[in-house]
Amino acid sequence: MAISLGFTPTDVARCRFAYSPMFETLAAVRIATGLEGPGTGPHHRRWLQESGPRLRGLDLRPITLLQPRRGYTPDFLSPPPLAPSSDFEAELTHVAATPAPIVRREIEMSLLETPGAQASDVGRLLLGDPAEVLSLLTQLVRAAWQALVAPVWPRVRAALEADVEYRSRRLAEGGLDHLFADLDPTLRWSGGTLVREPGGSEHVELAGQGVLLMPSVFKWDEAIVITQPPWQPTVAYRARGLADLWQPTLGSPDVALERLIGRTRATLLVGLGKPASTTWLARQHDLAPGTVSEHLKVLRDAGLVVGERHSHEIRYRRTRLGSVLARGGE
Repeated sequence: MAISLGFTPTDVARCRFAYSPMFETLAAVRIATGLEGPGTGPHHRRWLQESGPRLRGLDLRPITLLQPRRGYTPDFLSPPPLAPSSDFEAELTHVAATPAPIVRREIEMSLLETPGAQASDVGRLLLGDPAEVLSLLTQLVRAAWQALVAPVWPRVRAALEADVEYRSRRLAEGGLDHLFADLDPTLRWSGGTLVREPGGSEHVELAGQGVLLMPSVFKWDEAIVITQPPWQPTVAYRARGLADLWQPTLGSPDVALERLIGRTRATLLVGLGKPASTTWLARQHDLAPGTVSEHLKVLRDAGLVVGERHSHEIRYRRTRLGSVLARGGE
């Protein structure tokens, strides 16, 4: 059983990338509440340990009941991103403006996926006045964002943007053959058709709609294909670097190094464990790109980092001297 997408030349030209804080929040809820099963541990254990205490006293059952392990989740809860990068509050405002008939219809469709859901206490609550239910859900989604995702969003966003940069280069260098070769083990590209296997039993001719490719940190276990409106045909897939995402950074810069070159430059130097662009460093350390550029120029002039061109961007790496300083003289 498989789901497949048929491409035309127009669809090839209309592939785009985007990520969604709202999508990440709902996926994070699935992990934090156990909806994804026990296999989550190796990837998100450290994040779960850190975020778990923030969930105490927060009843997310109205959200989890609307996210069956296999089945329909209301589209209004996670609107498709229209821009490459989205703002959580902007997406939540979009959710809060959902018309009442759509709220009621999509909640009913979702509850039918779980036997007995409609008759449960939470199910009856969700089948109440749509305006009140929508207000409750937006409040809970915001609380989930604040507890689970917002504290780590700079790191998550940096991972998502790094993935988009990498995939965009793959697409530019070798077309869809190159892009889909390592996007996800469940995806296969052949003869102008993208196949997700195993999957449902469905073939969709894109007919000029193109495809939205959406990396995710919290939807880690498998690529998913979305074909129903209001979504543009979409492939959500696991972002690169997840195995290292929650590893602690190399620690606070040594006090002596801070005194020598300053806290911000020391932080950037210590954080350059692998080559990175100015944009990535800015996101990772929550700094303005211009600030990062100025500090990198000083570090480069001092012989501590060098910049190397990779396709359309400059990536910086530590020199041998920079590495010795960053490691405390080892």
